[in-house]
Amino acid sequence: MSHSHSILTYFERNIGRKMLVLVDRDYGFEGKLAAVSRSPLGIWLTEVDAVIVRGTLANPIPQVISRERKSELYIHLDSILRVEILPESKS
Repeated sequence: MSHSHSILTYFERNIGRKMLVLVDRDYGFEGKLAAVSRSPLGIWLTEVDAVIVRGTLANPIPQVISRERKSELYIHLDSILRVEILPESKS
């Protein structure tokens, strides 16, 4: 229980931030964290793009190569492989 509590606290501290959530090695979602759900355990993203990521031998850090616009999305914590908080844009 403490493990899920610490990850939920991490997500709650980052509400409103843009993030990349990978649910597969090559597939994930990029969007703004809108809410954290405790039952069932998960997160809500808004302004979502479904993304395909790829790494190469020359650049092993996966980069977004394709995106498709979605609206909002719920992702259960059991489905998440990796989360990356994206830098805030300077608008």
